[in-house]
Amino acid sequence: MIRKLLAFLGEYKRQTILTPIMVTGEVALELMIPFLMARIVDYGILGDGGMGYTIRVGLLMILMAVLALVFGGLSGKYAAEAGMGFAKNIRSGLFKQIQTYSFANVDKFSTATLVTRLTTDITNTQNSFMMVVRMAVRAPIMLIGATIMAVSINPQLSLIFLAAIPVLSISLYLIGKSAHPRFLDMLEKYDGLNEKVQDFIVNIRVVKAFVREQHEEKKFIADAEKVRDAQLRAEKLVILNMPIMQFTIYTSIIAIIWFGGNMVIAGTFNIGELSSFIMYILQVLISLMLISMVFIMLIISRASFSRIIEALEEEPVLNDKDSDVNLTLQDGSITFKNVNFSYNDDPNNLVLKNINFTVESGQTIGIIGGTGSSKTTLVQLIPRLYDALNGEVIVGGHHVRDYKLKTLRDQVAMVLQKNVLFTGTIKENLKWGNEQATDEEVIEAAQAAQAHDFIMAFPNGYETELGQGGVNVSGGQKQRLTIARALLKKPKVVILDDSTSAVDTATDAAIRQVFAEKLNDVTTLIIAQRITSVADADKIIVIDDGEVNGFGSHEELIKTNEIYREIYESQSKGVNDNE
Repeated sequence: MIRKLLAFLGEYKRQTILTPIMVTGEVALELMIPFLMARIVDYGILGDGGMGYTIRVGLLMILMAVLALVFGGLSGKYAAEAGMGFAKNIRSGLFKQIQTYSFANVDKFSTATLVTRLTTDITNTQNSFMMVVRMAVRAPIMLIGATIMAVSINPQLSLIFLAAIPVLSISLYLIGKSAHPRFLDMLEKYDGLNEKVQDFIVNIRVVKAFVREQHEEKKFIADAEKVRDAQLRAEKLVILNMPIMQFTIYTSIIAIIWFGGNMVIAGTFNIGELSSFIMYILQVLISLMLISMVFIMLIISRASFSRIIEALEEEPVLNDKDSDVNLTLQDGSITFKNVNFSYNDDPNNLVLKNINFTVESGQTIGIIGGTGSSKTTLVQLIPRLYDALNGEVIVGGHHVRDYKLKTLRDQVAMVLQKNVLFTGTIKENLKWGNEQATDEEVIEAAQAAQAHDFIMAFPNGYETELGQGGVNVSGGQKQRLTIARALLKKPKVVILDDSTSAVDTATDAAIRQVFAEKLNDVTTLIIAQRITSVADADKIIVIDDGEVNGFGSHEELIKTNEIYREIYESQSKGVNDNE
């Protein structure tokens, strides 16, 4: 797991290597200072060294302290650069991996958990890395060096702190073993909280329209309490580390001062040696504390490590490794042969069943059916947003799996049911369809989608800034912008998934007329709830409970298909009643 993450060090390996080198220099200098202090006391002050010796050694101690400060500063600088660069690379790698996910992968992970992994989990990993490259190097070197120095001064007194090491080790092991699953549960609770926040912010207009602020507040507080409870459950184990450490340190120091003081009184131990011994023991015990802090940090971050690795190792359900890189769509013909589909690949729970039909290139095909009849699922198989469980989906004369995904999707423009716009200008949003499009092509696509007039009504026209998600345009305007964006791709197949439901019938008719006149060589599939939106189509597919119930022209289906006739009569009756 760690090796997988360390691969993201990339261009920051130099800083990663320099950090422990600087730390080693800092520790080596710090280890010499207590020894020199003992020499000042025992030889310079109480011995024959005199003032000159004391001043020389004192100046050497100051120089060492300054150099240690320089080494410490450099180690902090390099650790920060390496840690932040490491986190940047992981975040970029994870974001890139998420972009390879197919719809099925996205269905597996919620948006909230992916956001948490890209933010909180990576921040935890960054903090752990920075601590490891400094503290995890400093503490062992300091522990070993200070122990050697302390043992060389007085082996008997050294037994006191050596006895403390097993106590601390056992305590840390028991804490770490129990804490990890609790921190994993805490991060999952964070996912739930983030999901509630996201839902509230995205849908805040609906919340206010229905005056449901208090209801949403109660839901948020409930999730916040779950996060708090999970944090308390995890942290109450970790906080045991500090009192155990402090009890061990203070007990060791008291014992050393007692026994060491008696040795000084008995004349078997010098005062300078005792003072330096105490400093070395403090360095040993502080090193143990640092090791425990690193250990605890790794326990906390281990859950984040595993969640990041899980997302990085998630294999896209769809791939085009075996596809022909040179294969291109020759036309917009579409054929479904005995196609079955299930979201969980369960042949006993099919969403689409035995789908068979053929569409010639350039035809306009209407798709109609009741809510939940799997109309959207059907068209999502064409640009290979999902793969059929079995059967063949053929576009442009070849199976969709024969194409590179980019090649296929560049030639199949799909306006999804949920119209999504991004923060930026209207022109920037439209050029998502083709970033190389000229201003004339942008205007032409907007005119075809009946969007040009309302765009020009804005003071800044095509340079008008859209809020997040296009909040400053209406639903119908948003639909027309997404249609224009799709048309800019100049595809061979256009799929409109209920994409004119928010526009009036006159605008809907105008859009269909432009499609018929200017896109007569493009295959167009229109999913609609209104019969009038598909009545002029060359063929109409009637979907009922995941099966093709009828396929023919409007006139043919009126005569032969009961479901289509019922929809037509109910909508016609509604129109007549209104008149």
